[in-house]
Amino acid sequence: MSRPSIALYQPDIAGNTGTILRLAACLGLEVHIIEPAGFDLSDRNLKRAGMDYLEMAALTRHLDWEHFEEWRRSAGRRLALLSTRAALPYTEFHFAPDDVLLFGRESAGVPEHVHDSADARLVIPMAPGARSINLALSVAMVAGEALRQVNGWPVSRPPAGGAS
Repeated sequence: MSRPSIALYQPDIAGNTGTILRLAACLGLEVHIIEPAGFDLSDRNLKRAGMDYLEMAALTRHLDWEHFEEWRRSAGRRLALLSTRAALPYTEFHFAPDDVLLFGRESAGVPEHVHDSADARLVIPMAPGARSINLALSVAMVAGEALRQVNGWPVSRPPAGGAS
């Protein structure tokens, strides 16, 4: 079954990336990290946030934007960029199973050429005066909506020993 993927453009904060990798492992989603990251990917904060889920995570590292774009275009995957500069709320977008959900750097978002490469630009509506939502929370919100729309949730199994 095809599911949306998460892509992080040059992430700055190891703890956020670890949390996203844990979320993705639990939901069966791939994560693409577009380097350079603002931290060493072996960082202890990444491991602390991701806990033992990092080994379960389907992680692909791309040397830079050009390598990521080459992969994405050859795979024929649509790119949905989440940006505070966008106008279309993510809840009004029709996600497809093979979409790549792209999130920018915590400190700077994405440069203009990356913004221009997106097939769709989406925003998480916020209260007036709010600048942005934490990256890991943003990924969770949007990935949840994308999975809901494409019926891409992993199959749940009852706990060992039966459920009460």
